[in-house]
Amino acid sequence: MGRMHSRGKGMSSSALPYKKSPPSWLKTCSGEVEELIAKFAKKGATPSQIGVMLRDSHGVPQVNGITGSKVLRILKKSGMAPDIPEDLYYMIKKAVVMRKHLEVNRKDKDGKFRLILVESRIHRLARYYKRVKKLAPNWKYESSTASALVA
Repeated sequence: MGRMHSRGKGMSSSALPYKKSPPSWLKTCSGEVEELIAKFAKKGATPSQIGVMLRDSHGVPQVNGITGSKVLRILKKSGMAPDIPEDLYYMIKKAVVMRKHLEVNRKDKDGKFRLILVESRIHRLARYYKRVKKLAPNWKYESSTASALVA
């Protein structure tokens, strides 16, 4: 699938192992991994940050292979899932930073154009998340209140 606002197809990605079972060298059980996920979530880490910490610090290759469910599903089950999806959150954060830059640098025409592109992506993502009921139907992105969403 191609990109929305740039060239390139971007098809490369890492390949997951064929076997779904946890590797034989792994000594941690699913209960320990779920406790670690809850601990990191209480510290304020996002689901992808939790996955990276588990991989790098605790030697957990795939949470799904060990626990049988993904990080976000485990967080939802324990009631610690983020309010808005992670990709939408980071896109809103990017738009807030761009808007702050444009307040200082008013003549940055390219920056203004890129902000329009980012905000159109935010609207498209929000429309998708409303359709799949991950966002409230009355949720709306407004640039004036966006900084409060990401703070």
